[in-house]
Amino acid sequence: MIRSFSHADYTPEQLLVRKRQTLTVVLPAREVADTVGTIVERILALDGLVDQVLVVDADSEDGSCDVARAAGAEVRSQRSLRAEYGEVLGKGDAMWRALEAATGDLVAFIDADTRDFRPEFVTGLFGPLICESGVRFVKGTYRRPFSAGDEIVPDGGGRVSQLTARPLLSAFYPDIAGLSQPLAGEVAAPREVFEQLPFATGYAVETAMLLDVRELIGADAIAESHLGERRNHHQPLHALRPMAEEVLSVVCERLRREGRLLDGGPEDTIVCRPPFAPVAAA
Repeated sequence: MIRSFSHADYTPEQLLVRKRQTLTVVLPAREVADTVGTIVERILALDGLVDQVLVVDADSEDGSCDVARAAGAEVRSQRSLRAEYGEVLGKGDAMWRALEAATGDLVAFIDADTRDFRPEFVTGLFGPLICESGVRFVKGTYRRPFSAGDEIVPDGGGRVSQLTARPLLSAFYPDIAGLSQPLAGEVAAPREVFEQLPFATGYAVETAMLLDVRELIGADAIAESHLGERRNHHQPLHALRPMAEEVLSVVCERLRREGRLLDGGPEDTIVCRPPFAPVAAA
């Protein structure tokens, strides 16, 4: 069973006393000038808890880099990291490249388009790694209100998670089906764990990462942490279909690899970046 924690279990003061490792927060960024500055400032306001705030920018044209840098972040262009791999293929590729510049022993990836960002996102992700025995990977979860004009549906967000990812995990990977937001972009782990994972590019990154982490460290080392509420821009329904198709493609590819799906399902066309530090042979 997946262990569950809450940001309310950890205060910045408690984590400062107990932390023995350096911490990096990575913010993959694309056209987020309206949110990234506040996020950086609130992370840096945690009295030195986070040692590095790294913004990896996707050639934003709205001034995201300048805003992030003025707020105190270290800013790198995603295309300058692991440049030998050529064109950057979406968010997963940017996250993978960020490991070249991340210096912390523990690394958290946090989306840079969150409105009303609260520092509990940081303490909630790092808290289980610092304070709880046996936790090696933390997946964020939160309430996802959905706004449609003036109407707000309290739990109407995260549609691909609820309608595609969770049913697939429940059917084929029940030991991690308890995760309430399996496609959440907020995750944290020791850097050495991230460095042993292949990173799927594009929308496939969260699903592939979850299945790879399960295989690498086991479901018992995975935990989720409730981060409160997350508000961000919502995609129109037609834009969610490619995301759902990539989630399905990842699961089908794994089932074929495991010999549980002999034929059928979408063709696997997802590009993966190799682990930074492959697991040594036993």
